[in-house]
Amino acid sequence: MIKEAAMSDRDVIRALVEELEECSFPEERFECILEGILQNPDHVVLLYEKENEICAVLHMRMEYQLHHCARIAEVLELDVKDSRRNEGIGRQMFQEACVRAKEAGCVQIELVSNRRRHDAHRFYEEKGMVRSHYGFTMPL
Repeated sequence: MIKEAAMSDRDVIRALVEELEECSFPEERFECILEGILQNPDHVVLLYEKENEICAVLHMRMEYQLHHCARIAEVLELDVKDSRRNEGIGRQMFQEACVRAKEAGCVQIELVSNRRRHDAHRFYEEKGMVRSHYGFTMPL
């Protein structure tokens, strides 16, 4: 079952995002950021619950972008617990994100994925996404 996240889900959301990023985040800082995201109507945070376990998270931002001259959805995080992969959960979460983005007036859905996540790249390409950009980062 897909549901919208609430602050009461913060610990499981942090655990899923930490699993995705393979690191730990400060609890208080993560909670503060999550609270702001959950209060922002341009963001959607979805959870997938199966057998009384939250086993996936998806965070999407929707905004107008000048270079598209339209509203665009961007998936910022999508993680399915390792123990629940290959059960169709990611597919359902991605489909729900597409539906919500379209209903919100978005004309495109985008995401970036770390170069080392080859399985994720195949997953997104199977969903019809196209590799069209290079991503660049620089620590400040």
